[in-house]
Amino acid sequence: MRISVRFAYCTVLAVLVLSIAAVAADKPNITGWEKGGAYDKLYDPKEADSFKGRVEDILDITPMPGMAPGIGLLVRDKKDNKAETVHLGPKDAVDMSFIGLKKGDSVKVMGVWATIGGKEVVLASKVKKDENVELKLRRTKDGMPFWSMTPEERAAEKKGD
Repeated sequence: MRISVRFAYCTVLAVLVLSIAAVAADKPNITGWEKGGAYDKLYDPKEADSFKGRVEDILDITPMPGMAPGIGLLVRDKKDNKAETVHLGPKDAVDMSFIGLKKGDSVKVMGVWATIGGKEVVLASKVKKDENVELKLRRTKDGMPFWSMTPEERAAEKKGD
């Protein structure tokens, strides 16, 4: 009797752990990256800018203390040859495999400039690898991050491509 109760308890615990893992996969960790948060408020769509360059590195970033890990790029600006740090978004929500970006690729970065920790960075809205391959991160009109949208909002954005 004792063994079957222990087995049942372990089975329930295993199912619970697997369920939590499944929920975590459905809900990416975007702590600190949310719409309306301190980091998001740095993004002013009226200040949109763009530049072309070459990817020098793909970076793990944490823009501000307490934020979930993010992903960024170090891009050498074609115009002034300066290396620029580009913030893409939270690591759990940005799918880099879609664009197939790697070191050495030429890109066009669209976004806004912000100062974080005394350093100028670009908060990206879009990264284009070529005419047909781009990674959209924010809505152009208002800067709404795609990772903060509901599935229905994301679907509507895809239809508008």
